[in-house]
Amino acid sequence: MPELPEVEALREFLDAHAVGRILERAQPTAVNVLKTYDPPLTALEGGMVTAVERHGKFLDLTVGDLHLVVHLARAGWLRWQDALPEAPPRPGKGPLALRVRLSADGGGPAPGFDLTEAGTQKRLAVYCVTDPAEVPGIARLGPDPLAADFTRETLAGLLEGERRQIKGFLRDQSVLAGIGNAYSDEILHAARMSPFKPAARLDAEDTDRLYAAIQDTLREAVERSRGVAAGQLKKEKKTGLRVHGRTGEPCPVCGDTIREVSFSDSSLQYCPTCQTGGKLLADRRMSRLLK
Repeated sequence: MPELPEVEALREFLDAHAVGRILERAQPTAVNVLKTYDPPLTALEGGMVTAVERHGKFLDLTVGDLHLVVHLARAGWLRWQDALPEAPPRPGKGPLALRVRLSADGGGPAPGFDLTEAGTQKRLAVYCVTDPAEVPGIARLGPDPLAADFTRETLAGLLEGERRQIKGFLRDQSVLAGIGNAYSDEILHAARMSPFKPAARLDAEDTDRLYAAIQDTLREAVERSRGVAAGQLKKEKKTGLRVHGRTGEPCPVCGDTIREVSFSDSSLQYCPTCQTGGKLLADRRMSRLLK
């Protein structure tokens, strides 16, 4: 799933390639991708792209007086093309969900981008709204961890009274905007903290360590992604991860074997030596610690 660093990189890419162009056509090819109907998607046509913003994991293109908002979900992606095919896209069972055609330079080929989604669970979402706050997922977002006003005190305030484990706390978009499964694993590894540690048990030192890990992990990932072509961002993300998706590999810090905990629809990875005092966390399907 694209998370804050990748979506920020896509925002910067579109800011450089789409702003100042006219949106000529927005053509959905999957019936379930469009989540709003008034104003219609056709209302975007003829409007100039004047800004591209990010709200958590949402991309927001300002087009005239409207906003084209995109959430890529788990398996969605944005694929830029300097020259889109002349023939309109045809609805079908392929990965293409939406094509956006932009104005060309000097009569050349029209550039634009495709929104695609792999797999059978189609969750990619597109909204055409007058205000991004009309999108329910944006309206409920918590603070952005890379915003200038997100301080150590902000994090401490969010942790007060929190009853969940710290992994779930970090992934909750209504608490912190933009952190998902992969970067929560990376942050907790950097903070040397068990994913199952109750958030309420974090003391001042833990909070300091977690805040530093959030800032360092996300900023380093954004910096690695900066300037990378949209089509290469997935590969770059995988290359930069230390523990997530690396079950069975040695920890880059201590050399211990990276372990996994599986859930019904996801998994997490961690290093026992760095994060749990050497204890192996049981697969949640067993609901106990392995002895």
